[in-house]
Amino acid sequence: MAKKSMIEREKKRSLLVLKYAEKRKEIKKRIHQAVTFDEKFTYHCELQKLPPNSAPSRLHNRCMVTGRPKGYYRHFGLSRHLVREMAHQGILPGVTKSSW
Repeated sequence: MAKKSMIEREKKRSLLVLKYAEKRKEIKKRIHQAVTFDEKFTYHCELQKLPPNSAPSRLHNRCMVTGRPKGYYRHFGLSRHLVREMAHQGILPGVTKSSW
């Protein structure tokens, strides 16, 4: 089980990403439309003034049950440990234990 503080920090980051998404998109659009270097530089400075945790690249996928950040399967939204357990129990639809 992941620490509660880490899970809460991740939730806070995701809220910041949603809050600043439109503003970030608009600034990046202006950067691409800018012609001179000075314009681009001012827009980049404007982008850097936004909170660092509002960048989508700061988000990290976590297991929905345990909050584990590593070994995450996107298809299920679970960590590899839980995918294995649930597959053995037959809880996950369409997943079978392979043997050869």
